[in-house]
Amino acid sequence: MEELSYYEILEVSQSADKSTIKKAYRKMAKKYHPDKNPDDKDAEHKFKLCNEAYQILSDDQQRSIYDRYGKEGLQGMGGGRSSSGFSGGFDDLGSIFEEMFGGGMGGGHSRRSRRDTDKYPLDLGVELSIGFHEAIFGCDKDVKFRYKSACKSCKGTGAKDAKQTSCNQCDGKGQVYVRQGFMTFSQTCPACHGEGTMPAEKCSDCNGKGFKEVSETVTIKVPAGIDSDNRLRVSGKGNIGKNGTRGDLYVTFYVQNDEDFTRNGDDVYLEVPVFFTQAVAGETISIPSLTGELELKLDIGTKDKQQYVFRGEGIENVHGHGRGNLIAQINITYPKKLSDEQKEMLSRLQESFGIESKPHESSFESAFEKVKSWFS
Repeated sequence: MEELSYYEILEVSQSADKSTIKKAYRKMAKKYHPDKNPDDKDAEHKFKLCNEAYQILSDDQQRSIYDRYGKEGLQGMGGGRSSSGFSGGFDDLGSIFEEMFGGGMGGGHSRRSRRDTDKYPLDLGVELSIGFHEAIFGCDKDVKFRYKSACKSCKGTGAKDAKQTSCNQCDGKGQVYVRQGFMTFSQTCPACHGEGTMPAEKCSDCNGKGFKEVSETVTIKVPAGIDSDNRLRVSGKGNIGKNGTRGDLYVTFYVQNDEDFTRNGDDVYLEVPVFFTQAVAGETISIPSLTGELELKLDIGTKDKQQYVFRGEGIENVHGHGRGNLIAQINITYPKKLSDEQKEMLSRLQESFGIESKPHESSFESAFEKVKSWFS
């Protein structure tokens, strides 16, 4: 099964939408879940692969990278990693399993005790805006953020001296049941948020939240070629849980636009204004590039919107797969008014081309005769 693509693992086509992928994953995960296949190593292994496939294909950015470059392209982007045990994937995709198994297999209890869970995810996400040139060439950036750290006074429980009592709304089950017609549905208890316990008395240090927020600044190295919506993982800089475990910080980038260059993937576009006489004569002009100047030799009679491609003068691929191209697109400009002298000069120039300067006459000759015949 390792040789199969993520789409083959979930048994969907490459064009499948998110809804189809989620439905396929629910079916496969339910089939191979370890609680349904105790002591079945093969089922547990297949469950891990399904989990890995879903985490990639359900994320637009990682799916796009996978479609273009395969698993190799996901290296260093926090993707393509199967968990060391199935419980890691279970926590990441817990909402789906709550839907499938009604809050967990085995009588409504997940493998991880509710008392051990944290009140917040350990991984933390922030957004970072960077300049166009910073994204193109890479840079070092300071990222300021706030992370959660479990309150030491209450051991992350939110209860004074960590003393808790069973939730009186769900009777310690963490789930409440709602009856609709002849069917009964379970949902997370709104009073204890699924923990099954409540503070006997709120912790005064954290006001019952179970955590404190701490400010931190970390310097990250932004790789050359990073683009908007790309994500960088900073290991061990996320939130801190009850047992001291710290999650990861995920930095999602937003790249600012440039007034001259327009980016499309690894390619960069440049609009080049050209006067009509330059286009007619086929002049050679200097244009800016990402690294300096380039010479552009115009064709004689260059057309408006015509493009000239400079191979390898674009943006370095963030995964090291070469450089894109610089595409110079011509924007022909014309004079807004002419002097008498200029009109005379243009008239003489036009006459010098003879019949070639009046293509409409030969093109429409047959059309004129046809229209006349309609009325004869």
